[in-house]
Amino acid sequence: MYGMRVEDSEMVYNRLSGTARIIYEYAPNFTTAGYILFALVFIMSAIVYKLGFARKISFGRNVIIYTFLFIGCIILTFLAFFLPIVEGLFVAAAILIIYRVRRMNEHKKDSVTQ
Repeated sequence: MYGMRVEDSEMVYNRLSGTARIIYEYAPNFTTAGYILFALVFIMSAIVYKLGFARKISFGRNVIIYTFLFIGCIILTFLAFFLPIVEGLFVAAAILIIYRVRRMNEHKKDSVTQ
């Protein structure tokens, strides 16, 4: 790493969150690993937003919302190096998917009985 001592880089590597560590192990270089982590944070944030909060709005408003989501994910990516942000987004997405499936099943059951 750019002028870092081996002890320092090992300490930083040992403090990485689980997903960040896996990405940094298998990515071809550190720059690519950072972009992969950012893309993962953005995709998972967009999924959580879509499953939990999105409403039918115009295309222009969607562009504005996803632009601000993109900017916010830059900040979340810096936190994702040492905190389990990606793992938390996976859990949130799983909970929202389970909620959606259960709600759809209840809706189908209610419409069949009526």
